[in-house]
Amino acid sequence: MPPRRQVVIVGGGPVGVALALALGLRGISCAVIERRTELSSIPKGQGLSQRSVEHFARLGLADQLRAARAMPPGHPIGQVTVYRDLRSDFWHAAAARELVAPFYAQANERLPQYRTEEVLRRRLAELPDVDVHLGWQATEVHQHADGVRVVATRDGAELELVGDYVVGCDGGRSIVREQADIPRSGTDFDELVALVVFRSKEFHQALERFPARSTYRVMHPDLKGYWMFFGRVDVGEEFFFHGPVPPGTTTENFDFAAFLHQAAGFPFESTIDHVGFWDLRVQVADEYRRGRAFIAGDAAHTHPPYGGFGLNNGLEDAVNLGWKLAAVLDGWGGPALLDSYSPERQAVFRDVGEEIIGGWIREDRAVLEEYSPETDREEFERAFAEVAAGFGKRLRHFEPNYEGSSVVLGPPGGVNSGLGTHSFQARPGHHLAPQPSSAGGTVFDALGPDFTLLALDAGDDAVAAFSEAAAEAGVPLTVVQDTFDGGREAYGSRLVLVRPDQFVVWTGDTVPADVGRVLSRVTGRG
Repeated sequence: MPPRRQVVIVGGGPVGVALALALGLRGISCAVIERRTELSSIPKGQGLSQRSVEHFARLGLADQLRAARAMPPGHPIGQVTVYRDLRSDFWHAAAARELVAPFYAQANERLPQYRTEEVLRRRLAELPDVDVHLGWQATEVHQHADGVRVVATRDGAELELVGDYVVGCDGGRSIVREQADIPRSGTDFDELVALVVFRSKEFHQALERFPARSTYRVMHPDLKGYWMFFGRVDVGEEFFFHGPVPPGTTTENFDFAAFLHQAAGFPFESTIDHVGFWDLRVQVADEYRRGRAFIAGDAAHTHPPYGGFGLNNGLEDAVNLGWKLAAVLDGWGGPALLDSYSPERQAVFRDVGEEIIGGWIREDRAVLEEYSPETDREEFERAFAEVAAGFGKRLRHFEPNYEGSSVVLGPPGGVNSGLGTHSFQARPGHHLAPQPSSAGGTVFDALGPDFTLLALDAGDDAVAAFSEAAAEAGVPLTVVQDTFDGGREAYGSRLVLVRPDQFVVWTGDTVPADVGRVLSRVTGRG
């Protein structure tokens, strides 16, 4: 008989490993199939949001993550936006992720994806319930009434795994998505973009004219709203660069050193270590589940590396799906939990691709077409300042929420969305913002691994009602009691029920008439 695991994960990149950790730490047995035997050295997926670092902190890995950064500790993370090329007099170092920092329990971080993967893999190796099969390529994914069967090959050998569910974290060409017959749709911007990884101390020295930052975005009017941008890998020598190139460009027919010099506005000595290409398009799966098969990360959504939304949303996919699979497999979660994964997460990335990224390109294009320093310098400077502030503006409105989820007691007419307003108020369907705890630290840090009831100057009868109903239903519940002051009054409710991924599912000031019914709803059983 082939080995049986509760969940088979196809793809062992950061999203697949994060999902395996989310499951393995809850005692769910799983297997990871990963075709790579070595990590890529290409420095992609570097910008980790505050929310992503919250996930690492919940895994006990925040310190390890920060220690793995390639830039020196304390070096600022942020962006300089420059007009035309890096010699320009027109530039801004506008605020971005720091604008939403108060609403999260961790600061954002920056490091190459391969270092992030190293941190995750080291922790995964410590878990007894997770098997990792490196060097194996999944070739077949089958579903039946009682489970799934996955076939993988390596050097002519065949491996067969069976389980209750399969999750495809296997990238844009996902075999899990293809064999589950899940279609994708989106927008193709019809642009070929080059990725160049290079080393140059001379280029590093030239950047000293700007405040210390990690990325440098070049807005040239001829690019019609698309970007060229340089990013630091370390501080002193290694960089990466993205820029649009003509269709049909290859490593043999294009002068990439001259391309770097054009974007910089000056020649410099460099060593090019890698050149690759990607198509500027947004693709989102129409659904993230088909029967016992799920998809997450790039298997579910792909987009240009604008703003670091890809990896961060992939990690959120893993956390969202992980606790729901575990709850169902442990017996206290109902089928509606698994049904909720796709509508919650798919709606978020649809907004990211079409509204945030697509809207960003369209707005930059319109500004650069209408304004120029040669025509009206004063009006151009005003408009270009808005362009430079565009990332921060979008981050203010990027507030994934599940107000319309079937497992959230949200507002009437609520919808799931990637767009919203950050707030300290505890709102059903929204991420819980941190507030101080009278015991030290924050209330966010005191949240339990499963459901948590915040009882803020709430009566013992309220605590007892929730505790008894949870015990009767077998729902693991942590109770955090505190006062309704000291900043916690900002939550706006004395009773706040928070689910395992730190999203609020219900609020109130008094005990609901039927606590059991509330718990049944938010755990997907009715």
